[in-house]
Amino acid sequence: MDLALALRAFQRTVERGSMTAAARDLAVSQPAISKHLRNLEAHVGARLLERSARLVRPTPQGRRLYETSRPALSAIDAALEDARTEGAEVEGRLRLHAPTCIGAKHLHPIVADFRARHPRVTVDLVLEERVVDLIHEDYDLALRYGRPEGQNLVVRRLGWSRRILAAAPAYLERIGGIEAPEQLAGAEFVAIASAATGGDALALQHGGETVTVPIRPVLRTNNAEVLVAALRAGRVMGPVQHLLVAEDLAEGRLVRVLPNHAIRATEASLVFPSVRHMRPAVRAFTDFAVPRIRAIEGISQTT
Repeated sequence: MDLALALRAFQRTVERGSMTAAARDLAVSQPAISKHLRNLEAHVGARLLERSARLVRPTPQGRRLYETSRPALSAIDAALEDARTEGAEVEGRLRLHAPTCIGAKHLHPIVADFRARHPRVTVDLVLEERVVDLIHEDYDLALRYGRPEGQNLVVRRLGWSRRILAAAPAYLERIGGIEAPEQLAGAEFVAIASAATGGDALALQHGGETVTVPIRPVLRTNNAEVLVAALRAGRVMGPVQHLLVAEDLAEGRLVRVLPNHAIRATEASLVFPSVRHMRPAVRAFTDFAVPRIRAIEGISQTT
């Protein structure tokens, strides 16, 4: 029995909760994973995994083996990777997760430029509005909004995504303009859940104070492209990340409403699992992307 291969098969099965997923990650067949696991259980003389039709979970003995063997395997991977890639071209697969809003408009061009510099790297860029489990869903990196939680994460702070209240000039002209927060109650809004403070209300910050005003959303969406399109159409106003509308503001398609008032900014970070060795492709992308993301108009280093 190849003990190292058996332990790797065991580790990925525990992390993925599936022998099929572990086989896919390790580029071997599912029967090969099953054989490695049987051999490992015979070697240690204990049942390490509980198997059901839907899920594979470690037994208490299996959990202890996983926790104690994981650092050793990571150290071996690090040593082999450093020896293999020293002076060599960066290559391999990079799995990256990010919210759709920043991913489609800003992160995708950064990924394209990174690949132009490192053409032997393949990138899986997954964009969706949810928080993923980096280990169990097999991601190398994730761009996250909000304060990252979890003890097994390494966090690179990117800054704060500023949010503003915006509208098309034609809409403001039609309703007679907005000069004070209390006038917002009569306006029609497009809203994303993160912009509301509970129900149909919006919190605005001015001079160190926060005022919460009622709003009337006539359209709610979880899609940033829909939100921006609705603003451009000139029928509603709404809160939006500055980074999504910087060009619209510069070219006059949209204007900032109540420019002396701010909406609470959202913290942005790059996170990766601390339990994994940071492969050269991951390290290279992080070093390449962090300054580019921090330079995006709408990303601030202060709140």
